Amino acid sequence: MKLQHTLGGLENLGPVWTETAPFVQEWEKRIFGIHTVMMAESVHLDQALPKYPVGSLPTTFKSEWTWASLRTGAENMNPFEYFQYRYYEKWLGGISGFFIDHGYVSSEELEERAHFFYENPNAPLPHKPNEEIRRQIERYLREGDSGLRTYTGDPKYKLGETVVVNDPPQSEHTRLPGFLRGKKGRIAEVYPGAYAYFVSTGPDGIGPAMPVYRVEFDAQDIWGEAKAEPRTKVTADLFETYIASTL
Repeated sequence: MKLQHTLGGLENLGPVWTETAPFVQEWEKRIFGIHTVMMAESVHLDQALPKYPVGSLPTTFKSEWTWASLRTGAENMNPFEYFQYRYYEKWLGGISGFFIDHGYVSSEELEERAHFFYENPNAPLPHKPNEEIRRQIERYLREGDSGLRTYTGDPKYKLGETVVVNDPPQSEHTRLPGFLRGKKGRIAEVYPGAYAYFVSTGPDGIGPAMPVYRVEFDAQDIWGEAKAEPRTKVTADLFETYIASTL
């Protein structure tokens, strides 16, 4: 969630896109489906909660793919290039690049197939239904992949405490909104248990499972009194590593 992903409070960026339809074009449904299938077949699911029988799935996809994979690819885009593409165009670029980087398809093969369907838009798409994979995908959509983990320690912060958000070094991927760095908030909820993330974020701080808090901020403490509506609150779920201190 670097600059181009968290634009809260930034000015002069032009009109806000208010399209409410989740999919604007038909192909966007397909790229969402591809992403979902990749998550349901990700090799990390044999260690997830709940566990999935990934090793026995009749699939040639043998890689790890999570929301973190998708977000890391998007966050590594040049911000100026990022703003040139719509939401699912970024997904398409990230997923295509992943398949090329991991050897599932060459850039030449992908270009050839894209050109073929551009020239033949009514050509039938590949269709290889598999009942076992369908059941896996349906189960994944119902049960997901929980980051909840067992935890024997105590949360560092308590309900009602006033805290300051950390400002960790920039890393490849972060779950900390940029506009909250260094801001003052209040612990509004301490979630039970502890949570891990799909990947370690290195110097950003996420690694082993840790407590997660709902932190409440006064909008004027984030954007200033002149730019915030009166009596407006902003809440964010933050890993413990993102909280620097209490006041």
